[in-house]
Amino acid sequence: MRVVVAGATGVVGRQVVPLLSAAGHEVVALSRKPGRERAAGVRTVTVDALDQAALREAVRTAEPDAVVHLLTAIPARINPRRTERDFALTNRLRTESARTLAEAARGSGGARFLAQGLAYAYDPAPGAADEDAPFWRRPPKQWATSLEALEVLEGITAAADGLVLRFGHLYGPGTALGRGGSSIAQIEARGLPVVGDGSGVFSFTHARDAAAAVVAALDRPEVTGALNIVDDEPALLRDWLPGVAALLGAPAPRKVPTAMARLAAGTWGAAYMTRLRGADNTRAKDALSWTPRYPTWREGFAAELGG
Repeated sequence: MRVVVAGATGVVGRQVVPLLSAAGHEVVALSRKPGRERAAGVRTVTVDALDQAALREAVRTAEPDAVVHLLTAIPARINPRRTERDFALTNRLRTESARTLAEAARGSGGARFLAQGLAYAYDPAPGAADEDAPFWRRPPKQWATSLEALEVLEGITAAADGLVLRFGHLYGPGTALGRGGSSIAQIEARGLPVVGDGSGVFSFTHARDAAAAVVAALDRPEVTGALNIVDDEPALLRDWLPGVAALLGAPAPRKVPTAMARLAAGTWGAAYMTRLRGADNTRAKDALSWTPRYPTWREGFAAELGG
């Protein structure tokens, strides 16, 4: 299968490309910067993903059997008070570039279309959300534009009979929660607190598990819609944050009242730490015959940080 990977140099893309190559696929890796051939069967094409004509032509020329949209431009460190600003480029990639890629896939003989989404946009409620749960109905103002972009992305993908892979909080190489990442640095400096009663629920996804799900989805063209690609155990902030600090040999995180966090980080920053809902991966396991290599954050972070 010839697979176009848009966002091949991103966190998930760097894991996907070698997996696809090892599985015998021919990969056309789209990148903003010129790159060297990475492995047998991998060809890099330089293109600006926001130049819609150039992006369309790159896909058309590749004549793919599948197009994988992994494009994001998330800053290494995010200011929760400036989420709209920090996610503006990513939101364009999730809308403008997604539309171009989906149309180009359809014009290439109906190539399979996969897109990267989020598994932590669900409306706050008790229990882990399945894929039928609604997205946040009344999101904090700084999150509203990003949520709208996700909804557009999902609509584009549905119209293309494609599949959105809703990833949880990514960790592992190259992420903010990987060794050397900005969130890990905050934890080490005791700058990431447990807010309120630590009731925010996080569903994690190791970057390698995300990549494995992409490869599995290519082998299941009949699977469309959206799937939660997350680990088996949604984790409360008050559990995972001290656990990661302990793995790092860092001091236990501070505890701050929600009202104080709201003053310091804004309504979205406080909501992120106290109101997020975890996600259920049952449907993804059944539909893709996919199982996360790291079933919980404990095994995953221990593998990344524990040595």
